[in-house]
Amino acid sequence: MRHTTRSLGILSAAAALTLALSACGNVTTGGNGDEYPSKSITLTVGGAAGGSTDLIARAVADGSQEALGTPMTVENKPGANGAVATKEVIGMEPDGHNLVMLNASLITITSLVGTEEEAVSLDDLEIVTGLSQDDYIMVANADSDIDALADLTSTEDAITYGTAGVGTGSQLAQLLLMNEAGIEGNEVPFDSGAPALTAVMGGQVEVATIQLGEAMPQIEAGTIKPVVTFAEERVDYLPDVPTAVEEGYDVPVSQYRALALPAGADEEVLSTLRAGVAEITQTEAYQQFNEDNFLTPAEISGDEVREQWTDLADRYAALVEENDIDLGGSQS
Repeated sequence: MRHTTRSLGILSAAAALTLALSACGNVTTGGNGDEYPSKSITLTVGGAAGGSTDLIARAVADGSQEALGTPMTVENKPGANGAVATKEVIGMEPDGHNLVMLNASLITITSLVGTEEEAVSLDDLEIVTGLSQDDYIMVANADSDIDALADLTSTEDAITYGTAGVGTGSQLAQLLLMNEAGIEGNEVPFDSGAPALTAVMGGQVEVATIQLGEAMPQIEAGTIKPVVTFAEERVDYLPDVPTAVEEGYDVPVSQYRALALPAGADEEVLSTLRAGVAEITQTEAYQQFNEDNFLTPAEISGDEVREQWTDLADRYAALVEENDIDLGGSQS
């Protein structure tokens, strides 16, 4: 087959352009032959704006233009502890342009409450990377007589306690502690940690279990006080506050978050995303964000996330069964 001088020149130019694009760290070729990313990326959050998950998503999105060469837009779609948003993203094309910010509790705890049809499986997702750990803490009103866990175990009165909702780590931690410590109480489930915190501050509930990042500003302001944390070890931000484990109760419960997309993504797309997000998390701005929001970095691989969350799901299921806990309603 003969090529004219002009056609050979066009072919050479095209080849040179392909090599140039391949050499760019922020551009790759997906399975359909298109450059990736070829348009803006949408990051869906299964929670309301202003919550910890939303803030983490926006911190990642802020670095997308520089790290990936394209903007990232955050969309909030609350519902069922993130199940609604995650299922919607799972049904999209795995081309890397639609991501979801995953809460571990959706996989490890919410699955213990809903039906099989409602459950979200990690098999339907590709995990880009783990991002952070947010510990839970029980707090009381600053004017309350409750200063320590002993004040709850020694009372004969039933207490009212707030949680961040059914199927959340907040609820699991609180119910397990109440059961193991033999504390009588009535659960008041809220839609998230923010209204639970407001209820403690307003005296509608005596204590509440919420995420550390949500509690710390009010702890520092002196409107609430910490009682006990549910971390494996004492948290750096509150070194004088004991853990439930220290107090003799096997209830270490934390919230973890990871970035994911629908299963079936091209490996080159995954590699580009992982490199880009790694660049974002290493920036001074992102690291300062973690500090400002009292988050512990947990930037582990997708395989490590899958293994960790699967182990947590098994552990939590065993604890719920051993303690005969009902996550679907309230405890009295």
